[in-house]
Amino acid sequence: MSGVLRVGNASGFYGDRFAAWREMLDGGELDVLTGDYLAELTMLILGRDRLRDPALGYARTLLRQLEGCLGTALDRGVRIVTNAGGLNPAGLAAAIGSLADRLGLTARIGYVEGDALQRPDALTANAYLGAFGIAACLDAGADVVVTGRVTDASLAVGPAIAHFGWGRDDLDALAGATVAGHLIECGAQVTGGNFSFFTELPDGGHRPGFPIAEIHPDGSSVLTKHLGTGGAVTVETVTAQLLYEVGGPAYLGPDVVTRLDTVELRQDGPDRVRVSGVRGTPPPDTLKVGVNNLGGFRNSMTFVLCGLDIPAKAALVRGQLEEAVGKEGLEFTLARTDHADATETEAASALLHVHLRDGDRVRAGRAFSAAAVELALASYPGCTLTTLPGDATPYGVFTADFVPQDSVAHVAVLPGGERVPIAPPTRTATPSVEPTPGAPDRTDGGRPTRRAPLGELVGARSGDKGGDANLGVWARTDATWAWLRGWLTVERLAELLPETAPLTVERYDLPNLRAVNFVIRGLLGQGVAASTRFDPQAKALGELLRSRVVDLPAQLPPGPPEQRLSRTSAETPREVAA
Repeated sequence: MSGVLRVGNASGFYGDRFAAWREMLDGGELDVLTGDYLAELTMLILGRDRLRDPALGYARTLLRQLEGCLGTALDRGVRIVTNAGGLNPAGLAAAIGSLADRLGLTARIGYVEGDALQRPDALTANAYLGAFGIAACLDAGADVVVTGRVTDASLAVGPAIAHFGWGRDDLDALAGATVAGHLIECGAQVTGGNFSFFTELPDGGHRPGFPIAEIHPDGSSVLTKHLGTGGAVTVETVTAQLLYEVGGPAYLGPDVVTRLDTVELRQDGPDRVRVSGVRGTPPPDTLKVGVNNLGGFRNSMTFVLCGLDIPAKAALVRGQLEEAVGKEGLEFTLARTDHADATETEAASALLHVHLRDGDRVRAGRAFSAAAVELALASYPGCTLTTLPGDATPYGVFTADFVPQDSVAHVAVLPGGERVPIAPPTRTATPSVEPTPGAPDRTDGGRPTRRAPLGELVGARSGDKGGDANLGVWARTDATWAWLRGWLTVERLAELLPETAPLTVERYDLPNLRAVNFVIRGLLGQGVAASTRFDPQAKALGELLRSRVVDLPAQLPPGPPEQRLSRTSAETPREVAA
């Protein structure tokens, strides 16, 4: 088929804006509406749900969201594709069928399964499937397609395959649709949500609308949103999302390897960004598998340390707790939020966060929290806590594994009940991209500088991938990119963010985006559910970097926002030599 396929998104995570489904259906024309509910942490949550009730394991919120708008979608011919099936896509498909019956509606529902792998030693083990199972369900006339663990972008790629008739060898088109899917998968993050320069948005970032990808037959797309919704769609908001939770320029997927270093972005009118030039290469012969296990139990208590002798007070608490419950599994983090000569208690106080992880629920539970509370009258002067004594809670550990593509039984269950096996790709390859550490900056020697936050010149977005974190940084102008690409080396990052210094850090250049992306191995330990970092998902890592005061080239002033938010449609992104 020809023409444009309009794919909207109404959910970026389990817990996203409840009203988004209704807003997207009522806001304008759509062909497909997707909902992304899964993340590594979500799979752990659904796994615990399933332990309590084997009939669960899916995102139940979707049923309440669809209750008020399933009829609207059917009336308007908007097809729904969602991974809310989680660990039980068949169960959610049946529940949606029951909902339709109760509402007096006729809905053809298909679902995709095969991602769940049998791992007796794991709570959950799910392969990241591709988009061709979704396409098979749509080709069979499904109004609603439910999946388990597919790649997030597959929710948009599958409808594009069905609409345009792409095959396994249409690699550039698949790659282009993958970029479109990646851009809309996190909902409002591409329309101004979590945007470094949110104060420049027309509504100040108060309520960004959800995104739409207008996908073309060649895989290119235009990113936009419904007229009258908040936020903005600009080259920079799209750049920010493109850098979110990615690694090197070779973006691996089950259907195609998408070359992020070929993506070209151009402003195509108000709240419209054209995405083109994307190239794809054959996928790897393996599928990523996300594995969740219960790692044990944990508990946390926070002490308030006010006034003088903060380090000594923290040391006293540490010694007392180690004597009371033992050293094993204890972690202490002192947050120096205190200010000298403050006139208010809060401004004069630091926070000592104490965490305990243990396989013994009793030791990590009341034995620990009660020991902390018992120090209230027997520790440092002014002793107080912000937490009450409580029991331990279980935590999960995430690991990634890989299995051959042909070892996974990818199956599309069509609306009529027919089970259709989805064959793996016959052409595969192993991509190889070397990190680009960056050359030492020699372009500004002797030139005047000014002390200012790095964020005056650059934007950033960061996120989690299991125990690793990514940190993407983009320059707002060509001149700033010429400076940034040589200045922000791995070594410089270690100076600005000392916690990265002992870790393996990979840097990749994305010249078309005027960006560098860092992959920081092991920053999050055993994953989000097990991490005790103050920012366990590394969502604020980019903003921390932007806040660091550095020597900026004096000849690179920020400039007025209207010159930085977008490029005209005539401008093509280009690499500028340093």
